[in-house]
Amino acid sequence: MSYANPNVLVSTDWVLENLNNPEVRILEVNEDILLYDTGHIPGSQKIDWQADLWDDTIREFIQPHELAALFERLDISNDTTIVLYGDKNNWWAAYAFWFFSYNGHQKLKLMNGGRIKWIQENKPLTTEVPSYPKGSYTPGQRDPSLRAFRDEVLAHLEKVKAGKGALVDVRSPAEFTGEKTHMPEYPQEGVLRGGHIPGAKSIPWATTVNPDGTFKSAEELRAIYESKGVTPDKEVIAYCRIAERSSHSWFVLKHLLGFPNVKNYDGSWTEWGNAVGVPIEKGPEK
Repeated sequence: MSYANPNVLVSTDWVLENLNNPEVRILEVNEDILLYDTGHIPGSQKIDWQADLWDDTIREFIQPHELAALFERLDISNDTTIVLYGDKNNWWAAYAFWFFSYNGHQKLKLMNGGRIKWIQENKPLTTEVPSYPKGSYTPGQRDPSLRAFRDEVLAHLEKVKAGKGALVDVRSPAEFTGEKTHMPEYPQEGVLRGGHIPGAKSIPWATTVNPDGTFKSAEELRAIYESKGVTPDKEVIAYCRIAERSSHSWFVLKHLLGFPNVKNYDGSWTEWGNAVGVPIEKGPEK
């Protein structure tokens, strides 16, 4: 069994061969925004996931016309192939992939294994920041089928009870049970309640990757989800804490396994755990 949409994944060797391809722009998106400056793939450009993609004044994403301006600054046009990679096994690269998809950009690829695999293979790094001419970008139409909001998740609970929907909690087991309200070794971020959304299945994002950060085979991935009753016939919503890890799992479900109806709940536990009037559960899966 092969991936449902294998064209969205490229190898480190493919990227090396396409460093000078004028139809390709490579973007590095890291949790640690200082990593890019220590060395990056030659010709790649930096995306700061907070400064570039968020409007902090309303805790929302930048609007399509603002994303178009960002793309133009990066010499990205509507027909440019964007290759994304980053640290943490591509957490934030997958987040950018999801957000760019949500905004209608079609030509997107993820470098399998991310930044760490490139470095482990001793492929070239540079501290030189490239300079490109300005691109031309027409803002796309947002795709509501890719993003879930809080009220939609609340309504989705009935579909989960009826066996027509699934919720995938991709956080660590300790976060799922409510023992922790944040990732292990990460600072406490002020979420008032620990636990998980009722009916959610605990499928940590890390179960989908190999030790080198590459994705597991399609057969292995399908077995992971089917063992928890997460199947292609259901409407699926994935969540984590702030949607970077769930973007990684959304990518697996949507593109590698070809699930037709998968949304990413970007509010995730940061919103749900602080929201008034929404239910939670604590402890292991029922």
